[in-house]
Amino acid sequence: MIDPQSTLLMLAFAVGAGFLGALFGIGGGAIIVPVLTAFFKTPIKEAIAASVVAVVATSLAGASRYVKQELTNVRLGIFLEVATTAGAFTGALATVAAPKTLLYLALSAVLALLAVLQVTRGRAEALKIVRGDFASVEEDRISATLKLSSSYFDASANAEVSYRVRGSLKGSLASYFAGLASGSLGIGGGVLKVPVMNELMNVPIKAATATSIFMIGVTASTAAMLYYASGLVNPSIAAPLAIGVVAGSAMGTFVMNRIKPSKLKTLFGLILLFFAYLMLAKGIRLAMGIALPGG
Repeated sequence: MIDPQSTLLMLAFAVGAGFLGALFGIGGGAIIVPVLTAFFKTPIKEAIAASVVAVVATSLAGASRYVKQELTNVRLGIFLEVATTAGAFTGALATVAAPKTLLYLALSAVLALLAVLQVTRGRAEALKIVRGDFASVEEDRISATLKLSSSYFDASANAEVSYRVRGSLKGSLASYFAGLASGSLGIGGGVLKVPVMNELMNVPIKAATATSIFMIGVTASTAAMLYYASGLVNPSIAAPLAIGVVAGSAMGTFVMNRIKPSKLKTLFGLILLFFAYLMLAKGIRLAMGIALPGG
């Protein structure tokens, strides 16, 4: 059991994690685990198990609201989830054998590049929505066959946004590596899946965020059941986290569709830079023994 003051602090922290998780489609696990271990002195395995439960809560709360807002592309989510799950399974197997130092450093570079693309192309996305460019590209054969293209109502632009999905094979391959990173390095796959859908597959940032939240729940639910069966889920930690992230997710889903796409991409780019730094810090610690904050 934890004391009441720690429970309240954990609840407040979970609200913020749930808000960010729903707003950016990242689940929040990569934020929750380091905070639990560093500030609440939670054993790492219990922290991971509680984080997975919280991610499921984030996904359930966020995904249901995004589906009602018709932001989620369910067909696309199911299509990419196959590759992501395979990647996560491979990543879990490769954790023991793979040189994590190189993985951390490589992922840091990829995240930094994606961050720059998100920030610099924010205004371009807004113009594409105004001009209808997302609907003017040609679908690939897989997208056309599976009917992956869709549309949603953008509250900030007060307009219906249609888009055609392309690059399905590239997106599926990239989603595999997103799952690989999630399984082997313990970061949320949404950190990579959102920019993959946005940059490679012509999916607007808001639809990509909503679809990522939908996908995260599918993957995390399996892990949550395994952790629960193993007795790693501590109810006194998981309960306030779950309650907090549900409340935070509700706020995140309310705000997301009201933010202009350019600002959302800029904010998401900053989040990616944060994760790029975390991966770099971990890589430097493993390679050189230098402990940077967050490493």
